[in-house]
Amino acid sequence: MADPLSVRAREIVAVARGVLEREGPDALTMRRIAEVLGIRAPSLYKHLPGKEALEVAIVISGFEEAAAAFEAATDGAPEPLAAFVGAYRAFAHGHPHLYRLMTDRPLPRADLPPGLEERTAAPLQRATGSPARARAAWAFIHGMVLLELTDRLPKDGMTEQAWQAGIAAMQRQE
Repeated sequence: MADPLSVRAREIVAVARGVLEREGPDALTMRRIAEVLGIRAPSLYKHLPGKEALEVAIVISGFEEAAAAFEAATDGAPEPLAAFVGAYRAFAHGHPHLYRLMTDRPLPRADLPPGLEERTAAPLQRATGSPARARAAWAFIHGMVLLELTDRLPKDGMTEQAWQAGIAAMQRQE
């Protein structure tokens, strides 16, 4: 499928993602993006219909990056679930504001490119052996990552043990 965004719109999305990642979600405004680009905010609307469309485009870029990272980590890995968890944690910790934009609200499925959600989920489904186990594993992984990102887990040395116990519980069953 062809990219529906113009070259300029992709540039705006890249700048907006950079602002989000550096300055946090409160900075993700059309005014701030225009300021970074050195243009007036109304000029942005020639390329994107509004902030919601900008956020959806950022979410799409995040899912594309995450899918590639999950595929690279799990393809040929001797322990694909552990590899997936490592890649997922690295993505979330490396892009916490993007991760929260991607996961803290309803997913704009109707606006995603066809197959992107499935592509992103496929490495976890292969690692767990079924869509139901993948969903259960994702709930655990996402919950643990959120607890890490919000610094809610005690500093008692048990977090890695909890990760290992969760991974063991979700392993593919033959």
